[in-house]
Amino acid sequence: MRMSHLFSQTLREAPADIEAVGYQLLLRAGFLSPLAPGLFAYLPLGQRTLEVLGARAVQALRSLGGQPLALPLAQPLEVLSGAGAHALLGERPARFQDQAGRRLAVTPDGAALVAELARREIHSYRQLPQLLYQVQPKWRESAGLHGAFYPRSTVVVSSYSLDADEASAAERSLALLRAWEALCRDCDLPVTRVISGESSEVLVVLTPRGEEPVMLCDACGYAAEQRAAAFRKAAAPPESPAPLEKVATPGVKTIEALSAFLNIPPEKTAKAVFMVAVVVEQDREIERFVFAVVRGDMEVNESKVAAAVGALSLRPATEAEIRAIGAEPGYGSPLGVHDALVLVDESVVTSPNLVAGANEEGAHLRNVNYGRDFRADWVGDLALARPGAACPRCGAPLRLEEGVVVAALARPDVPSSGALGCDAVDRDGTSRPVLLGGAVLDLGRLLACLAELHHDDQGLIWPLAAAPYALHLVALPGDEAVTAAAERLYAELRAAGVAVLYDDREESPGVKFMDADLIGLPLRLTVGRRGLQQGNVELKHRDCDERIAVPLADAVARVRLEAGR
Repeated sequence: MRMSHLFSQTLREAPADIEAVGYQLLLRAGFLSPLAPGLFAYLPLGQRTLEVLGARAVQALRSLGGQPLALPLAQPLEVLSGAGAHALLGERPARFQDQAGRRLAVTPDGAALVAELARREIHSYRQLPQLLYQVQPKWRESAGLHGAFYPRSTVVVSSYSLDADEASAAERSLALLRAWEALCRDCDLPVTRVISGESSEVLVVLTPRGEEPVMLCDACGYAAEQRAAAFRKAAAPPESPAPLEKVATPGVKTIEALSAFLNIPPEKTAKAVFMVAVVVEQDREIERFVFAVVRGDMEVNESKVAAAVGALSLRPATEAEIRAIGAEPGYGSPLGVHDALVLVDESVVTSPNLVAGANEEGAHLRNVNYGRDFRADWVGDLALARPGAACPRCGAPLRLEEGVVVAALARPDVPSSGALGCDAVDRDGTSRPVLLGGAVLDLGRLLACLAELHHDDQGLIWPLAAAPYALHLVALPGDEAVTAAAERLYAELRAAGVAVLYDDREESPGVKFMDADLIGLPLRLTVGRRGLQQGNVELKHRDCDERIAVPLADAVARVRLEAGR
């Protein structure tokens, strides 16, 4: 590519409101152009980088037996509304109506469509396993604060695995995760494998610019997204259940105020959180009131609540909705409520004689005990892990870091796959559910993380495996012999299969060198009058200051050698 023909231009300054250095450099170097909040265009250099990353991902999938397919970006909403046909990786689709009034959705990961196709095509275990993939644009309903990390529109590589049994599914899932880890390592991008849910894992690039909180244990290596992290909960001292006792607590509506008013520690209280969940029942989306209870020294983890009830979304309940189930805002407890899904954290079950709301203004109840005074529809882990909490594996304190999720994997399981309605006949003639798993590699986030981690004061520094071009060929202006030599080199390099960005502009050497450092390609080959007089050109690696004189006749071979490392 000749820079004189390149669509994008470099900038000397980035927009003042952008803090992330990598994002600034992507804008200045002409990889991206912002169009609206959360939306930007990938310009030719950025698009070429996505293609390089995508090609590596496709090569990895083909080595695992993957087959390409292309799914429509939009699909009928009823395909997503069926039981079990939600997005494998938990993202809710954007919805709209076409001109004929049909309800459509922008697919979050294509899992529902693959399930539909599998129902039509897969009938016997002899057709399994299968691995399908596509490179596709992806739309998100919301964007984060740091535009390049969390754009609303990005490009992803989505893969879908179809397996006959859990052993085969587990082996394939592990192979996919290792493939994405290897791709990131090849691109000099450090990733951490992190638990994301019961059957899902993600690869995270740890960076202060990320927006995904991750809990880490330095002692044993435990790593989990905060929304999915478990921790050891301090056991309550054993006590005999005491009789219920109502106490007046006027104006006391928080755990902190209740602890101070009654002179008790927060762990002797029960905290109530009221939410309304959107869930799928009988192929319809409906709202259900959710009443979550944790011990007073803990916080409710909304992601765990959503997972427990299979919620597509959660919102805070209004005061009117809280009173409609028989509770009282600020004084709520699960005693006597109706028409609500009651979820209780496991710590509440094992903590005797707690203080909870009395469901009436200005009153609480002492000595509330699970089992005797109330029961729940669901009991399990609902608490949010916080820094300093005890690691669930070894008990050491957990620490909190921020990161960017660049890849996600959903392992298939029998219950969720069975709900998709795709069955195959096994060797014994028994019909069994086909296990559907999925993985997503976000190329847009990879590009943003590479820029954030690989740069210096002059500009970007692309690792060879991720660079849009391997070589930046610079022809210094003002000499016909230089121009002729550079043109010959450009033609020979391209014929040799080297990806070259050729700066053939009529700009000063200073401008050309600044732009070369800003764009950050791994190698720079400079053709100048002084060097040519000695029969040489100058080779430089972007990540070091050394300049190497290379005989002109050997330049193509030397570049091929360096680019092949």
